[in-house]
Amino acid sequence: MSKKILILAGGFSKEREISLKSARAVSKVLKENKYKTKIFEPDGNFISSLKKYKPSVVFNALHGRYGEDGYIQTILEKEKVKYTHSGVISSSLAIDKVLSKKLFIKNNILTPKYIVFNFKDKIKKKKLIMKINKKLGFPVVIKPINEGSSVGVYICNKKNLLKKIFYLKDNKEIIIEKYIPGREIQAAIMGNKKLGAIELKPKRKFYDYSAKYDKNAKTEHIMPAEISKKNYEKVMSISFKAHKLLKCRGTTRSDFRFYKNKFYLLELNTQPGMTSLSLVPEIAKYNNINFYKLIKWMIRDASILR
Repeated sequence: MSKKILILAGGFSKEREISLKSARAVSKVLKENKYKTKIFEPDGNFISSLKKYKPSVVFNALHGRYGEDGYIQTILEKEKVKYTHSGVISSSLAIDKVLSKKLFIKNNILTPKYIVFNFKDKIKKKKLIMKINKKLGFPVVIKPINEGSSVGVYICNKKNLLKKIFYLKDNKEIIIEKYIPGREIQAAIMGNKKLGAIELKPKRKFYDYSAKYDKNAKTEHIMPAEISKKNYEKVMSISFKAHKLLKCRGTTRSDFRFYKNKFYLLELNTQPGMTSLSLVPEIAKYNNINFYKLIKWMIRDASILR
């Protein structure tokens, strides 16, 4: 096997550690199967390093800002280097929770109601609470507009809202979303294949960063999700529709809340994690696609003009 794979990892986002874990897992399985790999952290010399290494394919294991938002994809397109996962526009749409929500709503995909809060707005506490009460109702979820892995996500009531918002002050804008209780269902798509849906039962308040990546969090994974056949097909159809709507490529994972027999799409992730606790490899494994087969498929699927 002569293929040289450059694995992009680390980066500047708050999901850096998960990205590095994903990259190490991918590199290990490829090396075991006679691929030549190199894990590389993009820096100011990225383009010259890319030209020097001359990879057959770039495996994009970056997460969050700069790696998942169309930025690195633009560079790879310009340099005409084949890469995995979604392209420039799909990536930039999916990571922006407001833009993607607007598209979901326009295309009859149920998603929680929301408002955008801009830190430049000198809105008084009382006025903000009145606005939320009127448009959404409490409790609400606050989160950055363009981070993943539940980074900076908080469930808020009237009492702790301003305190929690203050934690996100480094963002220009945040999204304030109606909190949907219910079950946590996540569905994976692999190209044109509806891979499957898994249910998560976190011991924590919700499926946050620690619940996702800390083994001690003891989040229960139920694969396949224990819902009726009709609902299973429904969540897979919504997931596939969202994948196609954003013109995604490779693998994606859509995160849902299932409440009162309705699926609420929270977000679509164009670069799902590839760690030992990650969901897409787990869903794939249930479908007799082991980790190597999954990564090999992603490499074969790589291209430019995505």
